[in-house]
Amino acid sequence: MQVYRHRLITRIWHWINALAVLVMIPSGLMIFNAHPRLYWGNYGANFDQAWLKLPQWPGWLTLPSTYDLAGARHWHLFFALVLAFSLLVYLLWSLANRHLQRDLRIRRAELNAAHVVGDLEAHWQMRFHDPADPRAYNLFQKLSYALVLFVLLPLLILTGLALAPAMWPWIADMFGGRQSARSLHFIAMALTSGFVVVHLTLVILAGPINEVRSMITGWWKLPEGEPAE
Repeated sequence: MQVYRHRLITRIWHWINALAVLVMIPSGLMIFNAHPRLYWGNYGANFDQAWLKLPQWPGWLTLPSTYDLAGARHWHLFFALVLAFSLLVYLLWSLANRHLQRDLRIRRAELNAAHVVGDLEAHWQMRFHDPADPRAYNLFQKLSYALVLFVLLPLLILTGLALAPAMWPWIADMFGGRQSARSLHFIAMALTSGFVVVHLTLVILAGPINEVRSMITGWWKLPEGEPAE
């Protein structure tokens, strides 16, 4: 049996977002290679005390693969616009069709201890969906998606604007200075990268063919023997 799990707007945004992240992370690592040190405050240079010294990222992890700061900035800034405007359209559309309220809203009952433990046990046993309603997101999916949609992606966009020399200086002041914005940008990127790794791992564990097909066509096949309401 098949159920219609992902609407068209969700599928389009998913693949646009995947492409943007796939370009922005490696191009961002190339940009960090130009000065692999992070600071807090407004200023930071070679002889200042850095709170974190980054490694030199190898070519197979960066875009371009050879040192090219200008090229990396072109890739990064173009897809930053793609990411920002696609996120805006997705959030407005999801508010209009009540996707956010219906599918991502966390109910009080989901936060009680028994429910949280039950979701943990289900994940441990590789059961990632509710047979009674395969379209429903579990608590950990809701929390992780909310973190990405409402915290990490907006933080990446705002700190990215703070780093752009021609943008409004008050954006950098929001984060305590341009170097603080750069540090927060890196932290948000690292957390987003971690989410991507965990997301892809769970897709593989849940059955990649079925999961990817549902994100292309919208239709998800219920495993044999599991009823759907």
